[in-house]
Amino acid sequence: MNRFWSRHNQRPEQARLPGAAPDRAAGPPAALRAHHLSTGYRQGKRTRVVHRDLNLRLRRGALTALLGPNGAGKSTLLRTLAGLQPPLAGEVWLDGRPLHALSAHELARHLAVVLTDRVDVGYMSAYALAALGRYPYTSWDGRLSAADEAIVQEAMRAARCESLAARAAAELSDGERQRVMLARALAQQTPIILLDEPTAFLDLPRRIEIMHLLRDLAHDTGKAFLISTHDLELALRLADELWLMAADGTFAVGTPEEVRRRGDLLRVFADAGEEVHRYLRALGCSGG
Repeated sequence: MNRFWSRHNQRPEQARLPGAAPDRAAGPPAALRAHHLSTGYRQGKRTRVVHRDLNLRLRRGALTALLGPNGAGKSTLLRTLAGLQPPLAGEVWLDGRPLHALSAHELARHLAVVLTDRVDVGYMSAYALAALGRYPYTSWDGRLSAADEAIVQEAMRAARCESLAARAAAELSDGERQRVMLARALAQQTPIILLDEPTAFLDLPRRIEIMHLLRDLAHDTGKAFLISTHDLELALRLADELWLMAADGTFAVGTPEEVRRRGDLLRVFADAGEEVHRYLRALGCSGG
């Protein structure tokens, strides 16, 4: 058993489709719930709504992939779920507590976020970058205890980047940097980890490695992982659940098998053209 993260040997519950009451599903409670959530932006007196009335459950011990065309609002939803921007309506709950009621310090102990934005790491080592994940637990001077050091080391082993510890973070490749950023999130010891396009800028072998790693971590640690991605084929093969959003704001949830059978991906990418539709059918998507 992993020393730092509890395992969940039983498979968590299936998430319900949007519109279902988020508290009534059988099985253990979801790590994150969105209840009648609307996302978007307020600019002065104008409001731009991206999604309306979403009811979502993020499963523990599972890798959930958020898919959709560019401009559908994947990053907007992730940022709203992470508390980086306020919802227009509705509420997000983390482990049974409303997100808006959590202080920044409490939120950092519930949820870790890995964004695509480049972080200015200066002359920091890869180990020091991963160790930033302990900031919610350290005192004002940021000094790490022996226990903190052990957690960072374990996080780097879990992210398979312990050999990079002494390297300058600024000199890491995109794939190496992504593993170190994942280690930082793991060192934060949160039950929920959100990643915005973790395979962006990676070549095919590194994309496959990262997706396998994320799935293994979700299953082994019992954490809830939510990623946004454009890697349709890898998501269909490796994710436990898919959240699909179309450019018109419609939303669908299901296992890869369910979304293939229902033809959800063909509807989400309805305007993408016949070549994309042929590709999706080659991946086993039916309907239309």
